[in-house]
Amino acid sequence: MVSFDARNPVSPEFRRAVGDRIDALLTSQEPVLAGIGADVTPLLTLAREFTGGGKRLRPAFCYWGQVAITGQSEDPTTLLAAAASLDLLHVSALVHDDVMDASDTRRGVPAVHRQFEIQHTRRGWRGDPTGFGRAGAILLGDLLLIWSAEMLDTSGLSPEALRRAAPLVAAVRTEVTCGQFLDVLAQATPLGSADQPLSSAAALALLEEVERVVEYKTARYTVVRPTQIGAAIGGATPAQLDDLARFASPLGRAFQYRDDLLGVFGDAAVTGKPAGDDLREGKLTVLTANALANADRAAAGELVGLLGRQDLTPADVERARQIIVDTGALTAAEAAIARHHEQSLAALKQADITEEGRIALTRLAELAVSREA
Repeated sequence: MVSFDARNPVSPEFRRAVGDRIDALLTSQEPVLAGIGADVTPLLTLAREFTGGGKRLRPAFCYWGQVAITGQSEDPTTLLAAAASLDLLHVSALVHDDVMDASDTRRGVPAVHRQFEIQHTRRGWRGDPTGFGRAGAILLGDLLLIWSAEMLDTSGLSPEALRRAAPLVAAVRTEVTCGQFLDVLAQATPLGSADQPLSSAAALALLEEVERVVEYKTARYTVVRPTQIGAAIGGATPAQLDDLARFASPLGRAFQYRDDLLGVFGDAAVTGKPAGDDLREGKLTVLTANALANADRAAAGELVGLLGRQDLTPADVERARQIIVDTGALTAAEAAIARHHEQSLAALKQADITEEGRIALTRLAELAVSREA
């Protein structure tokens, strides 16, 4: 019997098992791409590079979601394959996200679109390297999405288990895509100018919209649906699925708020992205929206003038951080993380699930909010 330790739900053994399932899927694609031609092999090479690591949180929520209903099975291979398919979906979203944000790096290496751009330049190809890079990345993201669906369909789960999970899988695919579009809309929302920033009332309305983005772009896609998909595979009742949603939704919000903090205050050596990158990208997050809502006119104008500037110096980044701290936005974000974490754990205590599942999900909740990358 193969089993994992509920007290260490994303152990090296678990992450390796998920990685093995992904590697098996990608290996199965080698003859398919070889039949198309050697010039498409960079797609597979980059797929391996960007799916080869990560926290494996989404597969973990899925795996332990089933354990919360049925306990661990003697042979978890099929469940691991289904859970691992969510990481292919995740990397697909990351590749597309980096294109939309014009990010230079991901996990400490050049982002996919930058790697395609570099390849174009080195080989002296015709046309625009930047456009080629974006096109290649979009197509790799699409391919990973297709492979995610194939991986689930060929996981070996019973037809009944696949049928139970299908509505939730469809929901997460739709929700994360629409959540991404809501995020694009939020980033396009005018913030006023350095001379005339948004009013406090307008900034508060914007904060509410950002929180809606968090629910669909992150909370449901990272925690709610993966947990429910695993539970549905295990035959969860509607009441159990509702119990797990009450646990997962606030936790997903806390997870994103931690991401927002790391995007501004994180250590680049740990996060794999340059310090203050979210500020250079002009990302409108709960952190920056809160700062704009609570800053005085001069500070709000200064922050608006800094957001989205690609040429931010280390001193500029430090100034933006100081405004965020001075407005209480950093403190408010930490308080929100703690509040949502507590709400999540309270719901988990009341949930009708196995004790092993409760232990694992409790630990996953802690890992989701207490991290440095």
